[in-house]
Amino acid sequence: MILTVGRKMLLATTCSVAVATIYLAQPVLAEIGHELGLPEADLGWIVAAGQIGYLIGLAFLVPLGDMVDRRKLILIHLLLSAVGMLIAAAAPRPWLLIAGIALAGLFAVVVQITVAFAADLSAAADRGRALGAVTSGVVVGILGARVVAGSLTALWGWRSVYAALAVLLSALALLVLTLLPPDHRAGTTTYGGVLRSLGLLFGERLFLVRGLIAFFLFASFGTLWSGLALPLAGEPWHLNTAEIGLFGIAGLTGALGAARAGRWADAGRADLVAGSALALLTVSWVAVGQATWSLWSVIVGVIVLDFAVQAVHVSNQHLLTATYSHRTSSVIGGYMIFYSLGSALGAATTTAVYSAAGWTGTTLLGAAFAFCGLLCWAAGQRANTPERFRTVADTRCHPAGHDTGVVRDDPRPPRH
Repeated sequence: MILTVGRKMLLATTCSVAVATIYLAQPVLAEIGHELGLPEADLGWIVAAGQIGYLIGLAFLVPLGDMVDRRKLILIHLLLSAVGMLIAAAAPRPWLLIAGIALAGLFAVVVQITVAFAADLSAAADRGRALGAVTSGVVVGILGARVVAGSLTALWGWRSVYAALAVLLSALALLVLTLLPPDHRAGTTTYGGVLRSLGLLFGERLFLVRGLIAFFLFASFGTLWSGLALPLAGEPWHLNTAEIGLFGIAGLTGALGAARAGRWADAGRADLVAGSALALLTVSWVAVGQATWSLWSVIVGVIVLDFAVQAVHVSNQHLLTATYSHRTSSVIGGYMIFYSLGSALGAATTTAVYSAAGWTGTTLLGAAFAFCGLLCWAAGQRANTPERFRTVADTRCHPAGHDTGVVRDDPRPPRH
């Protein structure tokens, strides 16, 4: 199997559209609440429903990618996510809207199955570049959803956003069936065995260190994007929703620029890139913290911050998929659990800190999360040893003679 340019673009687009189903409600919450009569205090449940469904899917659906044909799995997930979007678009009551968003969020984990599929389709020497390109689609979806949702809502109402996503998801399902190669599996692994293997990953140093880095990385990311609208809408700027949404373009610029991190990872510098980018992430908050007096400083800070986040994310996934090359879906799903929890922490704490200590407090919070990620990386460096050792999970789940998922400094997959 070969990851051609066309397939790479299709997988990146799949990630972009699928992840947008979780984030597109954020800029249109007020309109939804007004039409459905949902109190302002309860609007958070609309966003939370997608995140809860997503977290469940990471734990129980993504590991299926190590068992069954991932082309069929991606197809089914896209169609079921489209069903969730249609339910949300037609919902006459808040509870039905929340149910539709939760369903779409549950199957939005097609993103992680897609990333794992891209890693396996690519040659070992090109894995980093493939991951960089495909995961760029995730950032485009997260940040682009805010801009597109606001524009569609202004033209045709908030329901048009969900209807448009349903159409896009269905069209992508057809393209996946047509353009992606079959992914035949031997079928020797049971679902229970895959779940046990996933659980055992949380006891392994490499996986745990990279997961903790992701936790703090996306807590910092969530702090920025859940709180940035507050100072921009206040004194002295008084920007409207559309103007605030344009800052997402700056974020896209930085994130897409980090696609270069995949090439660095292929050259064996993934760990160095991760550490350098975490340091850059911490420093970027100095510029972001000037939001009350300089918009240009914020723009520069947002570009640098999103560049750093994407560079660390690509490097982490490169190291993990190379080390656990026989179960890429499980390791990506488990890693993204840390991502999801970190994003939730950042979103939940940023508004509370802003109300208590203003943007200065929020800036210190975001920088603290970034610095904690850097400390986790440094701790991982100190714990590194040159010896190879067989992990507990692989000893129990894989017989002798199979890929053992050896934790090594060399990011290339083990040779058989």
